[in-house]
Amino acid sequence: MLPTPEQVKNYIAGGLACQHLEVEGDGQHFFATIVSDAFQGKRLIARHQMVYAALGDRMRAEIHALSMKTLTPEEWKPA
Repeated sequence: MLPTPEQVKNYIAGGLACQHLEVEGDGQHFFATIVSDAFQGKRLIARHQMVYAALGDRMRAEIHALSMKTLTPEEWKPA
């Protein structure tokens, strides 16, 4: 069974403290906007690795593709 955007959101939130988290998708391809203090001082690749770590084996087994925007709370604030 294909995961829902809500399930993917819960998977990420279960492994990464987020101030804001939105997930959209069709069961195979997902897009996430993730805002976390944990991204402070981290480069883009390190941020993505943190999200992949939160998803664990689900990234291989359940989720076909995940695009993401990873931001600190400061970066997320509207200008």
